[in-house]
Amino acid sequence: MSWIILFIAGLFEISWAIGLKYTDGFTKLWPTVGTMFSLIASFLLLGIALKTLPVGTAYAIWVGIGAVGTAVFGILLFDESTDVLKLVSLGLICAGIVGLKLAHN
Repeated sequence: MSWIILFIAGLFEISWAIGLKYTDGFTKLWPTVGTMFSLIASFLLLGIALKTLPVGTAYAIWVGIGAVGTAVFGILLFDESTDVLKLVSLGLICAGIVGLKLAHN
């Protein structure tokens, strides 16, 4: 169950990171509220997952999910670059996430 909670925490991390773009420097109320909610939810869920998962593994996976997800949504929503080096690098992060999960078992 901790892995599922950690995954959901990573999804909330993506949400708050993308939400920052929509807050317009925290000048728009509802995007700011949504972003802050996602930030708090992400940290709370990470904390819950850390009750049973090793901190180094869980934190690295949480950050990896957030980094890859934010980059992908940046490409989809904000027309950010999709050059080969960026895509290969994102693939390497994904491989690292999978490797950390496998190493935990």
